[in-house]
Amino acid sequence: MSPEAPVPILEYDHTDQCEGMAQNVRNNLLSFGCDVYIMTNELKPIKTRYVDSRSNQQLMRFDENDEVADFGWDLPEKTYPTNITCHETPLGDPFDAMVISDYDKGFLSEEKIFELVDWFDGPVFIDSKKTKLPKRNCFIKINELERSKLKGKYSNAIVTKGSQGAEYKGVSYLGIKVPCFDVAGAGDTFLAALTYFYLESGRIELAIPYANRAASIAVQHPGTYILTQDDVDDLRN
Repeated sequence: MSPEAPVPILEYDHTDQCEGMAQNVRNNLLSFGCDVYIMTNELKPIKTRYVDSRSNQQLMRFDENDEVADFGWDLPEKTYPTNITCHETPLGDPFDAMVISDYDKGFLSEEKIFELVDWFDGPVFIDSKKTKLPKRNCFIKINELERSKLKGKYSNAIVTKGSQGAEYKGVSYLGIKVPCFDVAGAGDTFLAALTYFYLESGRIELAIPYANRAASIAVQHPGTYILTQDDVDDLRN
């Protein structure tokens, strides 16, 4: 502890860097072998966490670039954009699903999310901290705290409950109790697995248990975790 004030003194050990938010969803979808095209803001929010390596206790988080520019362009009429690239590959072919990962930093407005859901011909998966979201033509992945802030009733909400699993349409899907090292990014992993296994099975009720298992893998690792090929193979078996 500092002799100058009741605050800890940190002795630098090492720095780990990893992509979070929508990029974490993308990276986990890539782990499943999906072709992913991402559209996001150019100004990346940066979250620096100061953690005691012995106890894994987070002491402080410093956020930069927390407010970003909005979406910035209009959607064409029931076609697909051609002016966005990912890995230098232009979009063009139709998508199997759309995933909206929205931390409510300014890139997506409430109106734009509704517009995206209406525009896309296919399943849409939403993870958002907004308090008003579409009620039809999409699935909403949300935790209990976020659910309590939603305005209205949402029959399309999949409510995640940590080690207790998830709930959908009044049915509980049991979670897996594992040693929890870090919950950062676990919701992103859940969302990616939910999307992939829904596309594979065609039923959200079959996808939720896989998403629970994927999230239980993520929380056993520090920081945002990208599923490995071994993780994916274990989930499929």
